[in-house]
Amino acid sequence: MPKNSKVVKRELDDEVIESVKDLLSNEDSSDDAFKKSELMVDDQEEKDVDVEEGSDVEDERPAWNSKLQYILAQVGFSVGLGNVWRFPYLCQKNGGGAYLVPYLILLLIIGIPLFFLELAVGQRIRRGSIGVWNYISPKLGGIGFASCVVCFFVALYYNVIIGWSLFYFSQSFQHPLPWDQCPLVKNASHTFVEPECEKSSATTYYWYREALNISSSLSESGGLNWKMTICLLAAWVMVCLAMIKGIQSSGKIMYFSSLFPYVVLLCFLIRGLLLNGSVDGIRHMFTPKLEIMLEPKVWREAATQVFFALGLGFGGVIAFSSYNKRDNNCHFDAVLVSFINFFTSVLATLVVFAVLGFKANIINEKCVIQNSEKILKLLKMGNLSQDMIPHHINFSSITAEDYNLVYDIIKKVKEEEFDSLGLKSCQIEDELNKAVQGTGLAFIAFTEAMTHFPASPFWSVMFFLMLVNLGLGSMFGTIEGIITPIVDTFKVRKEILTVICCLVAFFIGLIFVQRSGNYFVTMFDDYSATLPLLIVVILENVAVIRIYGIDKFMEDLKDMLGFSPSQYYYYMWKYVSPFVLSCLLVASIVQMGLSPPGYNAWIEDTAMEEFHSYPTWAMIVCISLMVLAILPVPIVFMVRRCNLIDDSSGSLASVSYKRGRIIKEPVNLEGDNTSLIHGKSPSEVPSPNFGKNIYRKQTGSPTLDTAPNGRYGIGYLMADMPDMPESDL
Repeated sequence: MPKNSKVVKRELDDEVIESVKDLLSNEDSSDDAFKKSELMVDDQEEKDVDVEEGSDVEDERPAWNSKLQYILAQVGFSVGLGNVWRFPYLCQKNGGGAYLVPYLILLLIIGIPLFFLELAVGQRIRRGSIGVWNYISPKLGGIGFASCVVCFFVALYYNVIIGWSLFYFSQSFQHPLPWDQCPLVKNASHTFVEPECEKSSATTYYWYREALNISSSLSESGGLNWKMTICLLAAWVMVCLAMIKGIQSSGKIMYFSSLFPYVVLLCFLIRGLLLNGSVDGIRHMFTPKLEIMLEPKVWREAATQVFFALGLGFGGVIAFSSYNKRDNNCHFDAVLVSFINFFTSVLATLVVFAVLGFKANIINEKCVIQNSEKILKLLKMGNLSQDMIPHHINFSSITAEDYNLVYDIIKKVKEEEFDSLGLKSCQIEDELNKAVQGTGLAFIAFTEAMTHFPASPFWSVMFFLMLVNLGLGSMFGTIEGIITPIVDTFKVRKEILTVICCLVAFFIGLIFVQRSGNYFVTMFDDYSATLPLLIVVILENVAVIRIYGIDKFMEDLKDMLGFSPSQYYYYMWKYVSPFVLSCLLVASIVQMGLSPPGYNAWIEDTAMEEFHSYPTWAMIVCISLMVLAILPVPIVFMVRRCNLIDDSSGSLASVSYKRGRIIKEPVNLEGDNTSLIHGKSPSEVPSPNFGKNIYRKQTGSPTLDTAPNGRYGIGYLMADMPDMPESDL
């Protein structure tokens, strides 16, 4: 202390005591005046650092124009390509309608509670993921950086899928569609069908050869595919233009990008239900296989789908929520968006299986005709007796039921010779059981079905425009999960950062538009996000519930929402969700260890996929992706733990309130005590220490349900609280 420290300290104590008396006397009668008081710290350069969240400049932080715009943004982010091409596959693979039971249970156990948690912390602290977790605990500030890294990795390859959709969209404006028939090859003597296409199918050939021009292995680069490079550039330009002004520009686009997919899905559902065989597909999808539901793998895949369907851990949910008012009912938002996501998945599944049922019916009809011709040949050759064919069977217009009747008769009579006859059982169920997902569903199976639609170019344009919009909605949230935390933390201009981010991502993304690019997409999809995001969300849960304190968090929610959330969330956050997430993490690691690391390569000579193991360098890349994504967590922890960075100039970990708004404060509480309070009269300065009962009603005071500084805040930062943990406010 300086020379006259005792005198100064005594004067300071007098001012503190007087300000306490003033505050307590005015708490009930002069609440408005109290709300205008503020804690002053002796660093004038820092007092307005956080211009976005200071109360005097609250309006400078962007805000949603309406609640509808915000809900559409969250729906657009959570509802993505996985709802269309992943959920139907899992539903088909894991017991049909029975799969919905574990999915709904896990949605209630981990989906909605964790989604609610991210919405609440984003809305409460009004920062991106980096600022939020620095605020909760500086030592766990790396959680936000890890979220940004994962978002960047996912954005790299996710926009490539949008580029693929743009390519197919651009090729849909012609009749017939270019993937309708196999191409013909001419030589000097005759014309013949392209062998690669003849061995596979027209849509499969178009995808692998015309669109991707794919190489036969990961190590064989093959150079850039210029068609896809242009499409990738177009995709990044669209994202950049939409995000350059933040939610002020992307928010308006949400009205179209979030709603248009529902229009397309409803149109496809109505059209699909009018197609022959669609009911067979829907019946197959909803036929429950209860025995499969008891398998642990089903629950693991359901939990993984719930986790990724809502976009947990990416930071996009927190970023979007941070632009809300603090009294917004984020609990209602969490439940609403979660169930919209679920019903969108069910709607997409209905559409997919209606269309696949139609496709299976067409393939089954071809199978019946081809095998009926074989039977006629066998009858003429005398290999089969006419007596075994029922008299009502007419092979010129035979139905699937009649063919199966003849097939069963021949199989019984010619039991020993049956295999040599070369007859096939034509069952729609066999075709529907061929599970397809991802690009195989969107760019092969679905495109093949649409070639049989009347006015097929129109439906193709609608379908791929829907995929583009679904992808863009998710990309907006993913990029927001990168931009918002960096802008909040480092105070850079959003426009410049957005352009730089998109340019860097485009140039790195060129590895995905090589001829071997599809294999890199598979690699990033398998290894860049799954384990890191699980670890991130587990740490988020620990940070809020254990470090910040679940009781204090529940009080914050009551203060923010105006009502106490159900105790259901208390037990889910404290016990159930961490346990389920830990089990999911262990199961994912075990699954990754048991599954041989590799990819399916397209072999041109055989026109089939063939499993290849990753080479050594690719395994190093896979491991590096996981390590880089989670590396910020231990780095930031060690930096904070060892005090390797001087925080004397201000830190996100030091936050105080002014009229219920967060403002940045310097962390310098070790110097002269007289520097803590700067030039304010006693009535204007709140006490630096009230103890822990600042919000409790005084005897005889009117009934107050909210804190004295309004329902938006949880109190004033105390100048010296040695008995409270670092995350206390």
